[in-house]
Amino acid sequence: MMKLGPTGHLDTFARDHLPPPDQWPELLLDGFDYPEWLNAGVELTDRMVERGFGDHTALIGNGRRRTYKELSDWTNRIARALTEDYGLKPGNRVLIRSANNPAMVACWLAATKAGAVVVNTMPMLRAGEIAKVVDKAEVTMALCDTRLMDELVAVAKESRFLEQVIGFDGTANHDAELDRAALDKPVKFEAVKTGRDDVALLGFTSGSTGVPKATMHFHRDILIIADAYAKEVLKVTPDDVFVGSPPLAFTFGLGGLAVFPLRFGAAATLLEQATPPKMIEIIETYKATICFTAPTAYRAMLSAMDEGADLSSLRVAVSAGETLPAPVYDQWVQKTGKPIVDGIGSTEMLHIFISNRLDDSKPACTGKPLTGYQAVVVDDDMREVPRGTIGKLAVKGPIGCRYLADDRQRDYVRDGWNLTGDSFVEDEEGYFHFAARSDDMIVSAGYNIAGPEVEAALLKHEAVAECAVIGVPDTERGHIVEAHVVLVDRRAACDAMAKLLQEHVKNVIAPYKYPRSIVFTDALPKTESGKIQRFRLKQASAA
Repeated sequence: MMKLGPTGHLDTFARDHLPPPDQWPELLLDGFDYPEWLNAGVELTDRMVERGFGDHTALIGNGRRRTYKELSDWTNRIARALTEDYGLKPGNRVLIRSANNPAMVACWLAATKAGAVVVNTMPMLRAGEIAKVVDKAEVTMALCDTRLMDELVAVAKESRFLEQVIGFDGTANHDAELDRAALDKPVKFEAVKTGRDDVALLGFTSGSTGVPKATMHFHRDILIIADAYAKEVLKVTPDDVFVGSPPLAFTFGLGGLAVFPLRFGAAATLLEQATPPKMIEIIETYKATICFTAPTAYRAMLSAMDEGADLSSLRVAVSAGETLPAPVYDQWVQKTGKPIVDGIGSTEMLHIFISNRLDDSKPACTGKPLTGYQAVVVDDDMREVPRGTIGKLAVKGPIGCRYLADDRQRDYVRDGWNLTGDSFVEDEEGYFHFAARSDDMIVSAGYNIAGPEVEAALLKHEAVAECAVIGVPDTERGHIVEAHVVLVDRRAACDAMAKLLQEHVKNVIAPYKYPRSIVFTDALPKTESGKIQRFRLKQASAA
């Protein structure tokens, strides 16, 4: 394990709860050199003003634009209020609850400047779920959009940790407790001198059941994801305008809609309700150039283009959350002439670590590791499997899994590698191809069947709008493939349509992979970031 640098935290909770040294992944830090003392909040605001970006637009949202100078001043005022009026100490955990808006970004940056360990959460979480996060991270302070206070106030009443819930105005009016406290403060703030190895962010994993897992990320990690992925793959320039649907509460959204644009002097447009129609409107209005969303949203955008939507300003479409089906890739490239870039990341690794490149992408392919990262496909004993064979993906790079006081660290990190829980194939040329989440591999009559491959086959049929494939228990075959299908025309659901789709799949891929059960549905259950929740389909099927 690397030796940790100095800390600026007075509250040492985060460093005290890092995993034991022998459970850390190997970190490959060559090429990622940062000073010993580093504050990510300063680097993304004040430092950008010093570099001459003060008059550039940083954030667009809720009807107004904010420049880098305005963002720097705004976050300095909030940081002063948090430390002077509310007693925030470096190392305290601060929870932020909000939809995607500029005020949430400002609160995150301000708390980071003040040396806090930030926990961003989604508006959809209910009191019981928030309470688990508060207890796990021993959160003492929460900043909350005043439109979403009720659940947090309920948690504070019962919590032995949460002492303060402070409201901020998520609209552009600045009329809430935190805004009023910040308004009287000077625009200069001496940011807390944090170490590059101080924990800045706790990312709680999405879709966790029972006790949530918190991933611990340092100040340098926040900059690494920009200096690795955003620089190498997206080639961000100050002229770029970002748009996307993932919540800032997810590390994928925080990277794509805050860290990446702010690191390079670009602009981020933030939408509280990032439906495909609203994203299309934003792309047209602000001439957005880089889009982050899930494959289902890209399908909706393709349909909108048939009706005259102008998405020609986009130079890069980034797909994540779900594997990108080949038919969506092909349609996007054919219709726009621009690349759609698939990649894979994880909350544990903070962001994307394997990706296609703008000049090197192809359908049904996740690409190659970023510079500074390594990936192999291994068996259960951590031995590398032959090329072309499905196995477990193992990764290492400048960032790795560090769970907050969690025995599950041993499952994720083995022999210095991070095991992401994904099944992959590496081909002879070194490209990685997603097969399935390891727990989504379907073993039917001795055959290994990857659900996403069946989904891609179904999506090639013009009648299918969306689909999700799961394995369901079967007395004869162990499991069978079951497809949950949303049709373009919902009225067409019938036995004949099911048979038609089954025959279609048999013609596209090996016949043994076809779905022996087809369930027609009006909608698929999804997370807020657009990931299909297959576990809910499995629960419903079991019931």
